[in-house]
Amino acid sequence: MRELETERLLLRRFRPEDAERIYECWASDAEVTRYLSWFPHESPEQTARILGIWLEEYDRPETYRWGIELRSEGRLIGMIDVVGYHRGSPVLGYCSGRAYWGRGYMTEALSAVTDELFRDGFDTIVIEADTENIGSNRVIEKNGFQLVSVYETPLSEHKPEPRPRNSYRKYKTKREA
Repeated sequence: MRELETERLLLRRFRPEDAERIYECWASDAEVTRYLSWFPHESPEQTARILGIWLEEYDRPETYRWGIELRSEGRLIGMIDVVGYHRGSPVLGYCSGRAYWGRGYMTEALSAVTDELFRDGFDTIVIEADTENIGSNRVIEKNGFQLVSVYETPLSEHKPEPRPRNSYRKYKTKREA
């Protein structure tokens, strides 16, 4: 997994010292986690424990997980990662601090990660979003993903209430090959 740079962002591996920023910026915010599979973290210690697991997972070749850093400030504003694989295709997930919503940062990050995964040999990328999460659906559509289905499913075992989900795919084109 390589670092990625865009005009405004540095996508990089997490470091142990990132725990406090992760907790403060997005992991403790109920509005950020509203449509995610996990609940807000209850303490900085919880975030540090989870970050420890993420850091260990970097040893696995199938792990793609970036902290999204705003280059102008040198501060993390969110994250984007492969949260699993569907029939061999990476499934992406992302989140960012509310203070950074609506500025195009996630659109920029998703574009860079999509390009990187295509360079690494994947020909299909999967992403899903709650149908009510207007901002996330907009980010996905701006990146050229195609809506392939809408269905109801629990977000996770932690959030078992069925929610309507938009399921998107993006396919590698000759330009991206």
